Amino acid sequence: MEQHPEPSPDQGGVQLSLLSGFVGRERKADPHSGVELAPLLPVAQVAIDSPLPHLDRIFDYSVPKALDADAQPGVRVRVKFSGQDLNGFLVARVAESASERLVPLGRVYSAVPVLAPQVLQLAHRVAARYSGTVADVLRVAVPPRVASLDKGYLQKVMAHQAAAASSDTGAEVPGGHVVLDPVPPAHPGHSLFTGYTHAEEFLTQLAMGASPKGVLQSLSGYGPWSWHHQLAQAVANCRLSGRGAIVVVPDLRDLDLLDHAFSDVLPAGSFVKLTADDGPTLRYDNFLRVLRGEVKIVIGTRSAAYAPVHDLGLVCCWDDGDELHIERRAPYQHSRDVLLLRSEVEDTAVLMAGHSRSIESQRLVATGWAQSLAAGRPVARTATARVISTADSYEQERDPLASLARLPHRAWESARAALPSGPVLVQVARTGYAPALACQRCREVARCTDCAGPLMQARADGSAEVLVTCRWCGRAETQFSCPSCGNRSLRALAVGASRTAEELGRAFPSVTVISSAGDHVKAVVPDRPAIVVATVGAEPVAPRGYAAALLLDGDSLLRRESLRSGEDTLRRWMNAAALVRPAKEGGVVVVTADDSVEVQALVRWDPAGYAEREFGLRHELGLPPAVRVASLTGAEADVAAFTAALKLAESVRIIGPAPLAGSYASGPGSDPDDAPDYRTLLFFPYSMAAAVTGAMRSLKAANAARRIGSPVQVRCDGVDVI
Repeated sequence: MEQHPEPSPDQGGVQLSLLSGFVGRERKADPHSGVELAPLLPVAQVAIDSPLPHLDRIFDYSVPKALDADAQPGVRVRVKFSGQDLNGFLVARVAESASERLVPLGRVYSAVPVLAPQVLQLAHRVAARYSGTVADVLRVAVPPRVASLDKGYLQKVMAHQAAAASSDTGAEVPGGHVVLDPVPPAHPGHSLFTGYTHAEEFLTQLAMGASPKGVLQSLSGYGPWSWHHQLAQAVANCRLSGRGAIVVVPDLRDLDLLDHAFSDVLPAGSFVKLTADDGPTLRYDNFLRVLRGEVKIVIGTRSAAYAPVHDLGLVCCWDDGDELHIERRAPYQHSRDVLLLRSEVEDTAVLMAGHSRSIESQRLVATGWAQSLAAGRPVARTATARVISTADSYEQERDPLASLARLPHRAWESARAALPSGPVLVQVARTGYAPALACQRCREVARCTDCAGPLMQARADGSAEVLVTCRWCGRAETQFSCPSCGNRSLRALAVGASRTAEELGRAFPSVTVISSAGDHVKAVVPDRPAIVVATVGAEPVAPRGYAAALLLDGDSLLRRESLRSGEDTLRRWMNAAALVRPAKEGGVVVVTADDSVEVQALVRWDPAGYAEREFGLRHELGLPPAVRVASLTGAEADVAAFTAALKLAESVRIIGPAPLAGSYASGPGSDPDDAPDYRTLLFFPYSMAAAVTGAMRSLKAANAARRIGSPVQVRCDGVDVI
């Protein structure tokens, strides 16, 4: 079994050579176009920005003499291709081409080499692993251009080059980049990893310039010992060795926490944020600062994994089990895998961190590729809250009806006792008021008479009135009648955050109720008595921690039809429980789900043990991540033909094709005769991964070039597939 992601196959001999030190054969002019060419290295190799799989290769163009100075590897260019003007990146300059007649470059947008060689190499690795195209990866890796900032970048480069020629303030490197003198290092301060196995050795190796690999299980989500302060300390230790770092988090709330923690440990101006939510100007400005070598530490969301950091020494991913780490566009790459591939390309240290532990991270530990950085049992018991399960035999004896109540008496009593000392968190599974309704008599799911969409209850804006509406078309239903029994009464199948807040407000009339769900997610709540109702993933942080947390709707989370429902539910529980004060300060967590291995793992605060057990079961059954998986989705005939054309080995397990659940068109304006999509799943060992993904990638390109059938969507390692 491989211990880390497999390398990509050779990319057709793409050269990453730079202009300096290369002397090629001179060519005065192109005899076919009459354009005078660059005297040296007159051929430009260009990667075209096109979604077509068969154009995912390098194309040669001639370099006019007028563009010679600006046409350097890494710059954005405009070229003619099949009568169209397309954008692309110039990836190399060479002396000769296999083609006799070359089209000249049309335009160089600016002389800024935005595509660094190591990022291009990473893009090839990612495209190969996910059976995608390099162009799709580069759209994420390189932010959109802002022309005014390009001009400022070039002016600074020229100024630093002039200063470097007369003094030692900076050093020029090939490609036009200038590495500035680093900001003076700051000492990381007292260790935040005391009691964590192997953690002190990990930090020491980082500070000495080594490249250790670790999987961290953090205990706290707030305060000075929280995960964001721990990651800041790890980066500060890496910075002591003169190297840079990249930290990728799922969302903006985590990024803001990380920003504050880094500001406490690192000097001002020593790190930047990279996220699309900052807008094109600020994002591109920060990108150019990193490209210029002015900043070596980057924090951000998914696209930050490709930041062109100089002297990269550490890549870190927080909460890699969160689905927000998955790119929403092809080839649907995961931040964790991008960072692992980058660690191979640049030989960096790796830190996968979270309150829980994903099965993919457990695989890295189980294969010996990474070390487990987890707190010992005495430390964990001291730093975490007391966890109570209402499904426990002792609690069942005290309250026999606890399994039937959404808010058992023990949960209500724990909230009442904790409120005088601080806020109480209530985690619910769904947003809205009553997101699912059914007939009161026969329990048939209530549906809209227009589009057959599910009905729900929702509050009208600015009104206390509750309306019954369709979740699909939004039509109000005022005269419901069950088509099965004729009954006109409705009952709620599920209760959302809004109704939960309303009910708790009536139960605790003198206490403030704060809602964090849907489009009003809060980042922080004050340290005063309040009930905070939040959907999973939207829990605010209390600066001094919550006095208690009630984890509701656990059974509905565990019943989701997904291989990952158990690990995902445990991850969400632990993320919420980590926001609660330690047991020695009165912190308590009440989980209301039925007894299960996930509940027991939470009670014992043992996500590593749960991940180890789950990975062992997946290995026995041949399920991801013990093996890799690819899904082929499309029309039934196209999927079957695509699978047959792959000519897979017998060791590749094939399941399908089968109709994709929910793929029938049933919304307003849809054609009821539309055929559903079909899906085939391929399970293959890591030892065969390069061959299988390469075959799928080549077949996609061949089918697109010959226009055979309809396109088949290929997704590798999609967490939402099984």
